[in-house]
Amino acid sequence: MKPHKIGRVLGTGLRVAGRMAGQQAAARAQAAAASPPAQTPAVTAAQTRAAGRTAGQASRGVARGIGGFLRPFGRVGGILWLEVSGVFFALPVIVFAPNLWRVRASWLSGPDHRTFLVTGGVMLVFFYLSVTSFWRARKK
Repeated sequence: MKPHKIGRVLGTGLRVAGRMAGQQAAARAQAAAASPPAQTPAVTAAQTRAAGRTAGQASRGVARGIGGFLRPFGRVGGILWLEVSGVFFALPVIVFAPNLWRVRASWLSGPDHRTFLVTGGVMLVFFYLSVTSFWRARKK
């Protein structure tokens, strides 16, 4: 999302919420001025529903504005997560590489044949996970 669109979405949500809150405050002030101060008006179910509806609209507007503002940070966070995961997947490859090099002489048959195959398999799996993690981060 472009930066000017983030501000527009956030600003629109806040403006709508502010306008609705201002209208509600003006209606309360008008109702208080019209009624005598000694009497307290009874709150009806319709007034309660209207107030709830207004509050719901205001909170939806604010939530949309904040969501629009945070959307790019979620994208960057996802890319960062994939890159950090790629680094952690590369660590076993680096750790097991000396062991694979040490037992390379018995790759086909020998006393460390099984160690060579297991080490090679682990390295291949983690190398694949590391590369695909960086690949997915690059595509985002």
